[in-house]
Amino acid sequence: MNPIRLAIVRQKYRPDGGAERFISRALEALKGHNLSLNVITREWQGEQDPDWHIFPCNPTKWGRISREKGFAHAARQIWQQEKFDLVQSHERIPGCDIYRAGDGVHRRWLLQRARILPVWRQKLLFNDRYHRYVMNAERDMYGAPELRAVICNAEMIKREIMEDFGVPESKINVIYNAIDSQRFMPGNEQIRQQIRAQLNIAHDVSCLIYVGSGFERKGLAAAIKALAPTSRHLMVIGKDKDEKRYKNLAMGLGCQNRVHFLGVQNNVLPYYQAADGLLLPTLYDPFPNVILEAMACGLPVITSHTCGGAEFIEQGISGFVCDALNTDALTVAINELPQQALGSSMGQVARERVKPQDATRLSQQLVTLYQRLMSI
Repeated sequence: MNPIRLAIVRQKYRPDGGAERFISRALEALKGHNLSLNVITREWQGEQDPDWHIFPCNPTKWGRISREKGFAHAARQIWQQEKFDLVQSHERIPGCDIYRAGDGVHRRWLLQRARILPVWRQKLLFNDRYHRYVMNAERDMYGAPELRAVICNAEMIKREIMEDFGVPESKINVIYNAIDSQRFMPGNEQIRQQIRAQLNIAHDVSCLIYVGSGFERKGLAAAIKALAPTSRHLMVIGKDKDEKRYKNLAMGLGCQNRVHFLGVQNNVLPYYQAADGLLLPTLYDPFPNVILEAMACGLPVITSHTCGGAEFIEQGISGFVCDALNTDALTVAINELPQQALGSSMGQVARERVKPQDATRLSQQLVTLYQRLMSI
């Protein structure tokens, strides 16, 4: 039996990106199955397996719209020319067989973002040419006759797609991201103290962690405001061009000595192991990998209703789910967390919840989907 020739489409592979980690884990997990793996991309950074076939696709771009349009057109040309059996796009490109909705629904993100903008900017946001282009491309893709299946990484996104685009439930598959719980695991007191000593954070204080670049979307302002009235510290992992604004916010609230900006870290594991909880009141996020990583490391999680990862949180048992902008509720949640995650029941429940989400389960779900589509 000939292998299924699967093409995965992603504009840019960035090792620290959530969608990219899904792709690399999926590709790893699918090795050994009867699949020929192909990737259409502008640029592939990081590791590359010799068995993967990379199709460079880097047309000239002048701005955001031409970047999206140009890549969509060129990628479609490649997959039509190569006649792949299945095309799984991680970009909003009409004509693919499978779309993985890793970025959620664009209009829903704009609605959440509008909540933190003045009224005049809200109107500009929805009339912006780029955002209109993305919303139109999304609508065209979901309406295209070629679309046979949608992969979501959260029930939240499944509901939004059904409500906004009328896609039948039978086409939508919720497949959660994989987590290696043998790598991401709770540390011990020695690791905890070692990292804290390096960061000059006292061993006896309670310290939360925030992980994510793009601070506005990921809710860092709300995290700092909620943390300020407590005695807890916060490690901020990630980058943003407006980082100074968030440092000034911490200073204005008098908690600058408790908010530690650590930049992007290639290996976040030791920082999870030094922390006592994850604080991620994100405005809109389908299902950030950091939630799985933190829970696997035995950290209780505080996140928002507009985060798909909230599906994994049992309120008051493995963490808390609040409105992304309700800083009073977030402060209450912070104070309800155990002082130390290590050995806490909240941390243990969190870890047990994510342990089944391994690479084997992910590959089985994907292969079952591909085989079903090939047999239709």
